[in-house]
Amino acid sequence: MSKRIFITGGTGFIGRKLAHKLADEGNEVVALIRSQSKAKDLQHERISFVEGDLFNQEALAQGMQSCQQVYHLAAFASVWAKGDTFAQVNIQGTLNILDAAKQNDVEKVVVTSTAGVIGPAVDGPVHEETARQVDFFTDYESTKYESELKIKEYVAKGQHVVIVNPTRVYGPGPLNVSNSVTKLVKQYIEGKWKFMPGDGQSTGNYVFVDDVINGHVLAMEKGRAGERYLLGGEDATYHELFDTIADIGGKKYKLYKMPLGVMLSFAKIQLFMADSFGRQPMITPGWVKKYLYKWSVSSEKAERELGYKITSLKDGVQQTVDWVREEGI
Repeated sequence: MSKRIFITGGTGFIGRKLAHKLADEGNEVVALIRSQSKAKDLQHERISFVEGDLFNQEALAQGMQSCQQVYHLAAFASVWAKGDTFAQVNIQGTLNILDAAKQNDVEKVVVTSTAGVIGPAVDGPVHEETARQVDFFTDYESTKYESELKIKEYVAKGQHVVIVNPTRVYGPGPLNVSNSVTKLVKQYIEGKWKFMPGDGQSTGNYVFVDDVINGHVLAMEKGRAGERYLLGGEDATYHELFDTIADIGGKKYKLYKMPLGVMLSFAKIQLFMADSFGRQPMITPGWVKKYLYKWSVSSEKAERELGYKITSLKDGVQQTVDWVREEGI
């Protein structure tokens, strides 16, 4: 049975694919957009638009009218920002969505967070209940964590909200800040990527974008209110990741190890320039420090409760390389 569904972040890497999947399945999707020009890749006969942002109460009310479900994917995920942008978008913006959903009698809301809120794998792969053992590395992580705490308060008052926490997402889609792994894949197979972060032994968890899309839908269908679900893929060190890309791409390139001390010094200079002149940094010290840890993740809860399935890194990278070459990006 088709539903009327409101979605934020529909012009993003994950949101666009999710909106199209929901529309292809016969649902009526209403996407919150900042402008028509940003939504040219979101066109679909069952996707309509309402212009506004997370702080436009009129637009939110209009978009959610008669909706049974809301997917909230919009977030501020840059490496740096002036003032309280992270808090305003990631915390207050989320609360605005939940308030509007309650006022419009929306049955269920799924909010996209990040696996980064849980922290690195200090004592083995993290899961949903793993206690964070180190401080937050970025404002993105900390504000997403605070957002989750606020969500719990809404759930305690009877609202049905489910949280999903993707890991490092990659796959066909816009080559933006949310799809940095695919940009890395593209640059490597073109022979343009030259560096190995640290000693190459830092472990990350890489999840194919289609798995994340399916995980969102399953969370809406089967997720328990107030619960978080890690939507992960396969763990791999940087050595393993680049070896996989090389095998599938057909050529192995020499990579130069970039000592973390050098990266940290560079990041500190970048942050100084950002704070002093407002210039967007390429990386910050917090992001560099993440390389000191392993980021292994277990998605067992999502697999058990939602029926979530994982695409292997080999198959995911194969589809990504094929797409890059077919599109001629």
